[in-house]
Amino acid sequence: MNATELRAAISLAFIYVFRMLGLFMVMPVIAVMATDYENYSIFLVGLAIGGYGLTQAFLQIPMGMLSDKFGRKPIIMLGLLMFCAGSIVAALADDMWWLIIGRVLQGAGAIAGAIMALAADVSRENQRAKVMAIIGIAIGFSFYLALLLGPIIGNNFGLSGIFAVTAVFAVICMPLLWWVVPNANNYAPSGDTLPKLTDLTAMIKNPQLLRLNVSVCLLHLMITLLFVQLPSMFVTAGMDLDKHWQLYLPILLLSIIGLAGLMSINRKHSGNLVLIVAVLLLVAAFSGFASFNGLWTLAICAVIFFTGFNYLEANFPAMVSNIAPAGKKGSAMGMYASFQFFGAFAGGLISGLLNQYFLPHLVFVVAILICLAWLVLLVGLNGNDQLKRYTLSAKVTIQQHPELKHKLAKLQGVHDITIVPEQQAVYLKVDTKLFDLRQAQQIVRTEFS
Repeated sequence: MNATELRAAISLAFIYVFRMLGLFMVMPVIAVMATDYENYSIFLVGLAIGGYGLTQAFLQIPMGMLSDKFGRKPIIMLGLLMFCAGSIVAALADDMWWLIIGRVLQGAGAIAGAIMALAADVSRENQRAKVMAIIGIAIGFSFYLALLLGPIIGNNFGLSGIFAVTAVFAVICMPLLWWVVPNANNYAPSGDTLPKLTDLTAMIKNPQLLRLNVSVCLLHLMITLLFVQLPSMFVTAGMDLDKHWQLYLPILLLSIIGLAGLMSINRKHSGNLVLIVAVLLLVAAFSGFASFNGLWTLAICAVIFFTGFNYLEANFPAMVSNIAPAGKKGSAMGMYASFQFFGAFAGGLISGLLNQYFLPHLVFVVAILICLAWLVLLVGLNGNDQLKRYTLSAKVTIQQHPELKHKLAKLQGVHDITIVPEQQAVYLKVDTKLFDLRQAQQIVRTEFS
């Protein structure tokens, strides 16, 4: 990577980390610390935990499309302003409903797609995967960091202090975005980074993508459902909130070791075996949580849960990327993100309702039943498409479109072709064992450039 690409990757990763910290830091503490708020109920706690997911789910795709029309930085800046406003509302809240409104406003800053598109715009095609990888690592790191920082900040400054810190993070991101993140001189074709409205119906009808979308919805339903319960269970088991980070740290480290073990097994066994094992780990964890036999039981079950969760969270996006048609990855990932965030909202809602009107441990029974139904869905999933993607530049008119597609389709190893004349882009999915990239480039360069 050159200096510009490295600066873009690091600065955009920081923006992503600060934003995700703001969404996640409250999760490990809110169930314990919100009890002093007016109109407190466990149902409203569930809404407060998952509330950001509702607006994220509905606005993720429109915000990405707006960045195509009005520019990346203005839309990202708008999202940061919404995120900051929601953090301030939540910080000033002394009532559960205002806390929920703040969380919903936080979620309205749905800028993930625009950030990824900007990362693509400021990087060369042969370096784009590295830039995306740096941002992806930062996203995963932010969740773990949030679990550790949330209890520490909450213990010292209260729940309102966490939201105040979050607002400060958003303010820090604004000059970082405007003056540190490089401006895009050349816009990358956006088919593989941003969703297109015309593609969404096809994405919904694709049975493999639908399985993955429902799966990530259920996965994030599980994580928010758990965090409505887990902090209070730790306190009941004798661990004060200010020490929860000391418990989360070894839990997360051990779960990462477990994740490495599952990854090793996956390299030796093709198919859905390890996916099914990961969901069975969630079932085992929820079974242990339901028994609630002390702190050690909770800690062991948390390690089991996060091992399964981490594996699924790491593998689902790669599977979506593999399955998505050529030139449609942006639409597939936009739909995937919407399902993911809706799952976060649904988990808070379901857990809150079950706690409020039924027995608290019924939450875990319902989670087990959902996971068992989920296993049936995974049996028919085939996400091991190992085809590679290429994007070629071609000044092709609509009239030349069929001719170019016909010539490229005759090449060995070509499985999928999408031509977008408006973007002057050709998207290919190919088997690299058979495909000759130079032949495709020659066809495009000599006849359509």
